[in-house]
Amino acid sequence: MELAEVVRRRRMVRRYDPDRPVPTDVLDACFDAAVRAPSAGFSQGWDFVLLTSPEERRAFWEAASEDPDDPDAWLAGMMQAPALVLCCSHKDAYLDRYAAPDKGWSDRDEARWPVPYWDVDTGMASLLILLTAVDHGLGGLFFGVAPEMHDDVHETFAIPRTRTIVGVVALGYEAPGPRSPSLKRGRRPPAEVVHRGRFGDH
Repeated sequence: MELAEVVRRRRMVRRYDPDRPVPTDVLDACFDAAVRAPSAGFSQGWDFVLLTSPEERRAFWEAASEDPDDPDAWLAGMMQAPALVLCCSHKDAYLDRYAAPDKGWSDRDEARWPVPYWDVDTGMASLLILLTAVDHGLGGLFFGVAPEMHDDVHETFAIPRTRTIVGVVALGYEAPGPRSPSLKRGRRPPAEVVHRGRFGDH
């Protein structure tokens, strides 16, 4: 599939066919793409926890949801996703990298980072996973873990506290269902969001 077509087809999928697992070679392709994401200083401060077995996925939903035994429509659809990828960022990898001799900073002062590039770069890697899934005929969704559930998810999957769960990518073959009502808002066109020369000039 051409890149332009992959980008055009990419959208958030919230319902999956539970009887069609994600092929191993597709998962491998997703991660091969993810590690090619850009990262500040080539820090590569990301880790991915892949959950594919029913037991692993159930453990995630039990840790990340208030009541997985009585799910609402969104959660019921998401619980059918045959693969989940917990996308984790590693701030220390960036602070250490930029304190290295070739970067010129002599400390690990976090104040030098008004934008947390460890999270930004992990988000870009996550998007490459989503685009690769589309290229192989699958659907995906990037979603967050509620703040009060982070501790439980960390503990359940032995994720070090030095890692932040930036979000989760669900992957699978799309199941039919209604389109998200959010799509009624329409997509903001380039003419509206591109400011030429200064903000407000289109």
